[in-house]
Amino acid sequence: MAWIHTNIGLLDRALRIVVGLLLIGLAIQGAIGLWGYLGVVPLLTGVAGNCPLYAMFGFSTRSRPADARPPGSST
Repeated sequence: MAWIHTNIGLLDRALRIVVGLLLIGLAIQGAIGLWGYLGVVPLLTGVAGNCPLYAMFGFSTRSRPADARPPGSST
């Protein structure tokens, strides 16, 4: 899936996966309402490493390699 660029950093991904699994687990147990199944959203974005909202607003929590230059910079 080379056409999807990772825009979520490692810590952000881990938190999304944990929160997503927690919400889904609580929904399955009946501890919270059906809205807990919305935990699928952070779970999938965490697993994929891409957040469409981050992409829409040009935001990223992914660290850039030290030798990478910001877009549009010269020399």
